[in-house]
Amino acid sequence: MEVVALAAAAEEEGRRKRGKRMKEWNRWIVKESVVNKEEEEEEEDEGSFSIFPSFPSSSCCSALGLQNPLEVLGFDLMMKILGSLDARSVALSLLVSHGWNSIASADHLWGSKCEELLLGKAHLPRLLHTQGLSKLAVYSLSVTDGKRDRIGRADLCDHAWEFHFTKAAPEYWRNLDPYWQGKKPLMHRYFHPDGSQTADPDDQVWGGHECCYTVVTSLLGNGQIREHYVRINRWLQLDVHRKQDWGWEMSNDIFSYSSIADGYREGGTGRPV
Repeated sequence: MEVVALAAAAEEEGRRKRGKRMKEWNRWIVKESVVNKEEEEEEEDEGSFSIFPSFPSSSCCSALGLQNPLEVLGFDLMMKILGSLDARSVALSLLVSHGWNSIASADHLWGSKCEELLLGKAHLPRLLHTQGLSKLAVYSLSVTDGKRDRIGRADLCDHAWEFHFTKAAPEYWRNLDPYWQGKKPLMHRYFHPDGSQTADPDDQVWGGHECCYTVVTSLLGNGQIREHYVRINRWLQLDVHRKQDWGWEMSNDIFSYSSIADGYREGGTGRPV
């Protein structure tokens, strides 16, 4: 009888400890879910991700008496699970353990994430042509490049540009502009590495005049950008804007430029056609 009583007491103690561990685990899950939700609400940039400890580490699992999902499910099943998650969630799992990191950083996994990220983008970063980069590095660097709003000469020369006058432009010029006539194709402009700009041969507005451009950037003492614009000849400066599809816009009160996704052109960084 004493043996039975001791066994029953031991079983009851085991249930109590397991219940306590589960309560601690649930509290941890709720806490992390709230933190992650607040962080996601603060996240504004498309495709961006940050690494926060929202997955339980191996030491945490051991402390709570839980088994590591990687050990339970195995490599193949974990790859399928991670493949169904968004990029930010996969990035979070990189910090769980060395084993998780080796799976969560696999090119096979991040290759599909890169395709999702670049889908619908007007222009692709030149780093995609760099040999030897992992897909995880490509994803991270592409997100960083997509946030860049400082245009360079290479960006100007990489793309053909649609050009049109604004409503504030003189009526004479608007009457020559296909944009205001509702016709296509629109006028095009081309920037060249030697600092010159050209147009299509049949452009009625161009007139064959010489044209050059300059990218102007001035910095404050702390390194922050004070002014950044493009100037063509001595005309009004063009303010630069980056679109959500990673395209470029430059405009002033008189005319506007929009970059064209010209992946068909050799060396162009637009989406292939």
